[in-house]
Amino acid sequence: MPEARKARAVGFNHVALEVGDIDEALAFYGRLFAFELRGRSKDMAFIDLGDQFLALQKGRTQPADDGRHFGLVVDDKEAVRKALAAAGVEPLPGRFLDFMDPWGNRIEIVGYDNIQFTKAPHVLRGMGLAHLSKTEEAIRELADKGMAPG
Repeated sequence: MPEARKARAVGFNHVALEVGDIDEALAFYGRLFAFELRGRSKDMAFIDLGDQFLALQKGRTQPADDGRHFGLVVDDKEAVRKALAAAGVEPLPGRFLDFMDPWGNRIEIVGYDNIQFTKAPHVLRGMGLAHLSKTEEAIRELADKGMAPG
């Protein structure tokens, strides 16, 4: 019998973070990032990321993350570094810009310009970010895969 075709993973629709309180989480993340809500309820909030979203869900019960994390892509990594300092949030040791939120979620901040991750031009336009570009190294990495922006 032939092997069944496997689905190919093509990206993320959203990441869900468990937090203690939705209002407190929105206030915390609002000190670090400019964002719009896609929607909210008593126990959930959805931060819009264009064609993706970050879900905040009330009810974290597990211990703080250690190595488990996700990379949040931003248009200005240094602005996040300054916002973390202003909010009294210490970045974690290491060569990356990682931090823990008050509920133990570990987040790595990644600059859009320096990675392969690429939003479609029409999505960037819709987000008001059409001015974003990639470094030569990121373009080279994309070109090696046949995915260079054009």
